[in-house]
Amino acid sequence: MLPRLESIKQARLKIGLTQQKLASLTGVSTSMINQIESGRCQPSYATARKIFEVLWSLESQSSMKAGDICSKDIAKLKTSDTLHDAIKKMHDLSISQVPVFDGNEAVGLVTEDGIVKYLLDNDETQRKKIRLAEIMEPRPPIVDYDTPVKTLVSLIRYSKCVLVSKQSRIVGIITASDTLKIVE
Repeated sequence: MLPRLESIKQARLKIGLTQQKLASLTGVSTSMINQIESGRCQPSYATARKIFEVLWSLESQSSMKAGDICSKDIAKLKTSDTLHDAIKKMHDLSISQVPVFDGNEAVGLVTEDGIVKYLLDNDETQRKKIRLAEIMEPRPPIVDYDTPVKTLVSLIRYSKCVLVSKQSRIVGIITASDTLKIVE
């Protein structure tokens, strides 16, 4: 059983959707959405169901938080670890970036791209000796556990990963692959 048609406008406004955008997402005209919301039109059950499914989907996406999609098991490296340690960890775990910590504080990031660049520019025989503190990239952004997922999408596009904190403690990491959980 579907909710009352009168709730469509309220749900649409709650998630910040225009009538035009809702019409586009549901495959009906903007005029039809306007008529349904004003009570001048009774849509078919299939059309009403489609409208509510789109609204529910968008509402669940908009209410997701960083803590909902982050990976809680964070692979970590220390500033004293070597480039060799980083390569081994990344290979063993099949990951492309690892945050670097100094105690409990995130201080940098090691990425596949950064390692390749370093190896191309330097003597490969030094990789067992070189410390990550000397070659790491800047620390990734840190967001609060309750940060809405919508705000993270553009951040992930420009950063290799985002760390998630709760009560000033790093509790998770979000990578581009974690953002696919939004689609699911």
